[in-house]
Amino acid sequence: MPDILRIGLSALLTHQRALATTSNNIANATTPGYSRQRTELAERPAERIGSYSVGSGVQIQSVRRMSDDIIADQLRGASGAYHRAATFADLASSVDNLFADSNTGLNLTLQSFMNAVQDLADDPSSTAARQALLSEARNLTSRFDTMDRRLSAVGEELGARLGTATAKITALGQELAKLNGDIINAGNGNGSAPPDLLDRRDLLLEELATLVQVDAVEQRDGSMAVFVGSGQPLVLGTTATALALVPGSLDPAEPQIVMRGSGPEIDLTRFLTGGALGGLLDFNREMLAPARAELGRIAVGLTHAVNTAHRNGMDALGQLGGDLLAVEAPRSYEGAGNTGTGALSVSIADVGALQAASYRLSYDGTSYTLLRADTGAVVPLTGTGTAGDPLVADGLSIVVSGTPAAGDQFMVKALEHVAGTMSVLVSDPARVAAAAPIRTSAALDNAGNATISSGTVVDVTDANLLATTTIEFLTPTTYSVNGAGSFAYTSGGDIVVNGASVRISGTPAAGDQFVISSNAGGVGDNRNALALAAALGGGVLEGGNLSLQSAASGLVTSIGTRSAEAESQSEAQRVVVGSTRDRLDSIRGVNLDEEAAEMLKLEQMYQAAARMISVADELFDSLLYALR
Repeated sequence: MPDILRIGLSALLTHQRALATTSNNIANATTPGYSRQRTELAERPAERIGSYSVGSGVQIQSVRRMSDDIIADQLRGASGAYHRAATFADLASSVDNLFADSNTGLNLTLQSFMNAVQDLADDPSSTAARQALLSEARNLTSRFDTMDRRLSAVGEELGARLGTATAKITALGQELAKLNGDIINAGNGNGSAPPDLLDRRDLLLEELATLVQVDAVEQRDGSMAVFVGSGQPLVLGTTATALALVPGSLDPAEPQIVMRGSGPEIDLTRFLTGGALGGLLDFNREMLAPARAELGRIAVGLTHAVNTAHRNGMDALGQLGGDLLAVEAPRSYEGAGNTGTGALSVSIADVGALQAASYRLSYDGTSYTLLRADTGAVVPLTGTGTAGDPLVADGLSIVVSGTPAAGDQFMVKALEHVAGTMSVLVSDPARVAAAAPIRTSAALDNAGNATISSGTVVDVTDANLLATTTIEFLTPTTYSVNGAGSFAYTSGGDIVVNGASVRISGTPAAGDQFVISSNAGGVGDNRNALALAAALGGGVLEGGNLSLQSAASGLVTSIGTRSAEAESQSEAQRVVVGSTRDRLDSIRGVNLDEEAAEMLKLEQMYQAAARMISVADELFDSLLYALR
């Protein structure tokens, strides 16, 4: 009788615990991160009686947590890719809207400025046309400034998000380290831990994966080693490493993410990928910085084209035209760890060779190496860095002053800041140089049939440019300049004198004279306005093969395409995350119908075990009654 009682009691207690497990599943059906549990039963060791064995009941072997570590790891990877793409797409959309909006975009304002230049060429003596040109110039520089400030605001938002994400990663790492200690203690170091702790760990890892790429490796003691980015340890056992956002070592305005441990800080910025943090870093590297640099390149190209043409003209007051627009020079920064006294002076040597990029210049003690900051590609570099022989690369001229030490590094930012620094230097409409500074004429009594061109300026800095120059033919094949010299004449050939170039065509006679003089008072002359319009419409960038409008259109198109790609990637990754989560939920998720059926089955088994104990009691009572 005691054997039946013991077997019944084991069944009663076992199925009571199984009922409790099922009840816990039902109670946590909507708890985030909960993995359903199953009570695993096993037969108790049989008792040997003589030559045979008799079963001794049932016992709980384990309470198994229903999950799949492989699929959970896949979900973390998919989640990281999705949040990276979603973050990128969100920020890219704001930049795309800025450039694509017809009211705030660049193309419309650039075209309005070009139209104003053409209107001036049509009526160069009109004060209203000159005022309209200056107004459109101010509108254009204001548009560049507005776009730059909007991009700067996106950069500030990006920095704030980086700080939030970095702090959250550090907090999650610390919580995971603490949880590792709880798991080790609860499992006595043998890897067996309560399911609730494992659920909490998986939930934290999944949350961490939304911020950065995560690799998790379970250790023998049950703890989880967590690595981020390309293998940087965040959690090892019960120790967590802190991440921090600090000013850049080369550019203080460019924050970098460092790992702080017992030793020196380690820059992890280039190693961190995936998740929202990876999306922020990728967006800055692949879209924001290139967009600001390209906008700056267009601003520099516009300023160069306008100023070059305007300097070659004459205003309504008879003065040579100066610069119409101004833009800030390239910037450079010395590395925080530099030990030498070297400093850079950077200027633009060739606008047509400029690239929308920033650079890292390093010195090894004997020579310099220039790398693109975005790709790390080596940029061909010529020169020695002295004032007489500057370093030259991608349209930039770099002079190194002081004495740099081996290992010193410098950051060269030629264009990213430029767009917001444009300004209009001319406020008086009369100072707009619409006319050419020189005019030409032929003597009325010339006997030959030769004619002279209107002339062009080849060197506006020549001190004698506006001085009257007389070309007199000594013979039909030779001429003198201001009564001096004898020069061979070729019909249609260039004659360059005092910074001006003219062409005389035809057959002159001896004694024929042609005059080059100042065009002061030529308010109706539109030659320089036409030259300015031609410069704006012609090739300025990429070695003279890319116009300003084409560059602006290309910038809008590239941003729109990149934004659309990011949105498409985000949507594709969202589907992958949903599919992977469904697979994992099918394993660890609680199905209420299934749990209800399980509860009914366990209830019946519990009742049967109770009946077994009741039968044992009745049989025992009967035996006692028979022995009275």
